[in-house]
Amino acid sequence: MKGSTRRYDVAQLRRISEVTIAHYDRLAEAYWDGTRDHDVNQNYAALLDAIEGDPPYSILDLGCGPGRDLRYFRSLGHDVVGLDGSTEFVAMTRSYSECEVLQQDFLAMELPESRFDGIFANASLFHVPSQELPRVLAELSETLRSRGVLFCSNPRGNNEEGFSGDRYSCFFGHNTWRDYVTAGGFFQVRHYYRPPGLPRHKQWWLATVWRKG
Repeated sequence: MKGSTRRYDVAQLRRISEVTIAHYDRLAEAYWDGTRDHDVNQNYAALLDAIEGDPPYSILDLGCGPGRDLRYFRSLGHDVVGLDGSTEFVAMTRSYSECEVLQQDFLAMELPESRFDGIFANASLFHVPSQELPRVLAELSETLRSRGVLFCSNPRGNNEEGFSGDRYSCFFGHNTWRDYVTAGGFFQVRHYYRPPGLPRHKQWWLATVWRKG
């Protein structure tokens, strides 16, 4: 995998989504077993602390997976909607979280305008090819209310992009990711690296918090 300058056509983008989503469909149970006990309280707080106004908030969990985070936000009284492309994940999370869940491909979303106070994109947006990021980020901005908050956590790297196994992935450094999101109409509130307490070279996750401009 290396930095990509190629352009994908519509059929290639569809194939990228199909292969990536199929990975999660195939390994849904194993993924749930491996992530259900992950401590992401730092990320929950980063989103909620940045949203202005009084709770409860309207939150979109983008790439909600089996529903761990949906269920947490719902337990706090927030109005939460999930979105995922995986049929297996959507079935699991509807049962586990008892929340509304949209089954949509990240590259073909249909989102209501000015609906959400915050978007929680935990380990999800790194599957979007860089050529599609400006459009996808614009769609996320449109579904946020004025001064709404976007939280992202992505694996970081040296701007490599392409298939990693059978998942399409982008591993951006902070500067590159910041350039994409600010170009999408957001300004950065903060960033940090995870897991906490480790030396930087072992902190493989970049977490960023953004406000709609």
